[in-house]
Amino acid sequence: MNPKLVIFDLDGTLLDTIDDLGAAVNHAMQLRGFPLHNRDEYMKMVGHGARNLMRQALPDGHKDDDMVEAAYNDFKVYYTEHIDVHTKPFPGIQDLMATLHHEGVMLAVASNKFQEGTEQLIKEFFPDISFVAVLGSRPDFPLKPSPEIVGEVLHKAGVKREEAVLVGDSDTDLETAANGGIEGIAVSWGYRNMKDLADKWSALRSFDKLRTQGPQCLMFANSAEELLFYLKNC
Repeated sequence: MNPKLVIFDLDGTLLDTIDDLGAAVNHAMQLRGFPLHNRDEYMKMVGHGARNLMRQALPDGHKDDDMVEAAYNDFKVYYTEHIDVHTKPFPGIQDLMATLHHEGVMLAVASNKFQEGTEQLIKEFFPDISFVAVLGSRPDFPLKPSPEIVGEVLHKAGVKREEAVLVGDSDTDLETAANGGIEGIAVSWGYRNMKDLADKWSALRSFDKLRTQGPQCLMFANSAEELLFYLKNC
């Protein structure tokens, strides 16, 4: 493979953020006297942006836009102030990023987390890495799996689609890669059981479309070391 550019998802791929996200959402729920959720429940909710996370966490009958926005604002204030209490890189990730950076591979982040939070975490946990782009959720920009974020990163990096790969922990990430016309690698340590979803990929229109355009790997990496091997050899 030897890509010139590797685009990483953030939550569930580079960093384990679920406990801080859950604590912030539970804070917004508690302010309203609503039921709280546990880690396993939040693992099923994340990946589609904070407002969608909030809508899922709110109880039935309280999911209107005004309630979602108010709860989101409380979540964002709390989360920004407590963003790194429990958050940490997954095993081997910092060494992986340092190795790729040292070898001259361009690195980028494409996340559905709000932009300020994405930038804050990247600066804290990867201060010595020069990213060609760190992109999160921004007003008037569609969330993944829209291919727009892939196109934006490719433009900033100045590379062709066949020279890039996207690494993520969810079907949303791999669908983003497919929609954007680039390779995709799934990691097993995140918030979705990607192996269970493998048999369903063939039913996704976007993947079928990409398969007609050329070969792709769509591999699973079970560790940072295995991911590095795929990037260098497949």
